[in-house]
Amino acid sequence: MDFGFTFAAYAVAAVLFILALGGLSNQESAKRAVWYGIVGMGVAVLATLIGPGAGLWLLSLILIAGGAAVGYQLATRVEMTQMPELVAGMHALVGLAAVFVGFNADWTIGLVEAAARTGETATGTFAELVASKTPVEINILRIELFLGIFIGAVTFTGSVVAYGKLSGRVTSAAEKLPGGHLLNIAAAAIAVLCLFWYLGSGAFFPLFLVAVAALFIGYHLIMGIGGADMPVVISMLNSYSGWAAAAIGFSLGNDLLIVVGALVGSSGAILSYIMCKAMNRSFISVILGGFGGATGEAAEIEGEQVAIEADGVASALDEADSVIIVPGYGMAVAQAQQSVSELTRKLRAAGKEVRFAIHPVAGRLPGHMNVLLAEAKVPYDIVLEMDEINEDFPDTDVVIVIGSNDIVNPAAQEDPNSPIAGMPVLEVWKAKQVFVSKRGQGTGYSGIENPLFYKDNTRMFYGDAKASVDKLLPLLT
Repeated sequence: MDFGFTFAAYAVAAVLFILALGGLSNQESAKRAVWYGIVGMGVAVLATLIGPGAGLWLLSLILIAGGAAVGYQLATRVEMTQMPELVAGMHALVGLAAVFVGFNADWTIGLVEAAARTGETATGTFAELVASKTPVEINILRIELFLGIFIGAVTFTGSVVAYGKLSGRVTSAAEKLPGGHLLNIAAAAIAVLCLFWYLGSGAFFPLFLVAVAALFIGYHLIMGIGGADMPVVISMLNSYSGWAAAAIGFSLGNDLLIVVGALVGSSGAILSYIMCKAMNRSFISVILGGFGGATGEAAEIEGEQVAIEADGVASALDEADSVIIVPGYGMAVAQAQQSVSELTRKLRAAGKEVRFAIHPVAGRLPGHMNVLLAEAKVPYDIVLEMDEINEDFPDTDVVIVIGSNDIVNPAAQEDPNSPIAGMPVLEVWKAKQVFVSKRGQGTGYSGIENPLFYKDNTRMFYGDAKASVDKLLPLLT
C-alpha cells in the first residue's frame, strides 16, 4: 500500500469523526453519530495496519483484540453512575499513551543520530522520517515531543486523581500541599529548563525530569479543585488528552492524530468554557484550583428541615397544575430514571404540565442527566436547560428535586461568602412548593450546606430516590 491510500483513508476517517462530533449535539442524530465514530475509527485502524511501514501484524491484532475485550467488559458492566470516573480513566490512558509514544520517539531519534555517526542507516517509517530532517527540524520535533509528554503526563495524573475523587477513593475537598500554587509554578519552571537542556544535549534524562514535573503538576492541580467543579475538570481533562494526541501526531507526522487531537482538544476547551460561564467562574481560576473553599465565614442557616411522607407529596401533586422536576446525581445513584419517567407519564396523563430543568453542571459529567432521561425515554421536548426554564419557577405549583444540591442552592445568590457565590442556579425556591428527594441530611458531594432545605415552602422527602418515587406512583389519582 502507498501513502496515497493511507492519506485518503485518514481523510475519510477525519470526516467521519467530524460528523460524529457534530451529530452528538442533537438527541435524534446522536445514535447515528456514534456509528460515524465507530466506522471512522475502524477505517483509521485498518489503514494503519495495512499502510506503509506496517509490521508486527500478529502483535497488533493481539493487542487490539485484548483492548476490545477489556472495552467490551467495561461497557457492559459499568453503571451510568460510574460513567464520570470511567471517562476519567480513559483520559488517563490517553495521557499515558502520549508519554510512552513521546519516549519511544525520542529513543528513535537517538538511534537515527547514532546510526548517522557510524555511517549506517536506521530502518523504519518514523526513523526514515527523522533521518530526512535537518538539525533545526529535529529540534522542532523535540519540542513537539516535549509538549506531548508534558501534556500527557499532566493528563495522566490529573485523570487518576479525578477518578479517585469521583469514585470516593479520594476526598472531594480542595486540598493543596504547603506552598500551593508556588509548587506548580516551580514544577513548570523546572520543565521549561529541562526543555532547553534537552534541546542542547539530546539526552533522555531531562525529558524524564519533564515527565516527573508534569506528573506532579497534574496531581496537585486536580487535588486543589473542589468537588463542585468536577464536571468542569472532566471536560478540561478531555481537552488535555486531545492536545496531547495532537502534539504526538505532529511528532509522528500522523495527520489523523493531529486532526482528531485538535477536535477533541478544542471541543473539550469550549465545553469547559461554557460550563465555567454557567457557573459564573473564571476558567483559569477553576483549573488552577482557585475554587472549592469559602472566601469568608458562610452565613449561618436558621430553621429546621421538615420531612414529609409519600402521601403528602402525592396529594400536592394531585392538586398541582404545573410540575418541574430537577434531577441530579442522586437520581443516577439510585437508578431512579425509569421510575421518574413513569411518574412523568402518569402526571401528564392526568393533564398536568410536567417539565424537567437541567443545570449545565448537573451530575458529575457534562450531559449526564440528559443521557439518563433519554435512556428512560422521557420526551426530549420537555427537558429544558436552565436559561429556558428559570423564569418559570414563580408560576410553578410543585418542584421535585431529586438528588441535587449545589445547582439549587440559594446561597449562590444570598451569601457572598459561600463557595458557590455568584454561580447561576435553578431558582426552585421561588415555586409554591418544593419537595426534595434526598437520602439524608448530609451536605452532599461538594460539602456545601444548602439553605433551600430549611425554607418554609420546602419539604424533605427522605429515602432512596427510586424507592421514594415508586411509593408515589400508586398514590396518585
